[in-house]
Amino acid sequence: MIKSKRLFYLLPRLLAFVATLSAAAVMATSHETVTFFAVMRFEAKYSDTPSFKYFMVVNAIATVYGFIALFLPLETMVWSLVVVLDLVITMLLISSISASTAIAHVGKKGYSQAGWLPVCDQVTKYCDHVTGALAAGFIGLITYTILLFYSIHTTILHPLFTEKPR
Repeated sequence: MIKSKRLFYLLPRLLAFVATLSAAAVMATSHETVTFFAVMRFEAKYSDTPSFKYFMVVNAIATVYGFIALFLPLETMVWSLVVVLDLVITMLLISSISASTAIAHVGKKGYSQAGWLPVCDQVTKYCDHVTGALAAGFIGLITYTILLFYSIHTTILHPLFTEKPR
């Protein structure tokens, strides 16, 4: 029973670690330079956009936390802290993905009311990298949400319902 509980705990934590690591790495390597008419040069990189920098930093933080959480023992009082940290990481991932998805949508479609033109037609490799990073980020977010519910269940709810009255 303890081995199956440990396995159910480790597999999603490992998936969350890999997803956030992939999201941070792909976002950090997203850049492309395009030259128009051999005169004009346009460079797109993730560090030009504050929301993409935020996304990369939050995923890096989630990666470090996920790595540390892989080695925490299940039967200690540290799990009260893990529930809180799972909640914080999940909220950070939600905010970073929301901001980055909004900016990515503007880059893909533009915003005609403000006069912003879409840029993904010119820098397709860059936009593909950003899309891949966002997809990995969504996988990490979904995994952390499941881990949050699991942590709440095992740490808070399960002891409440299994405790015998005196």
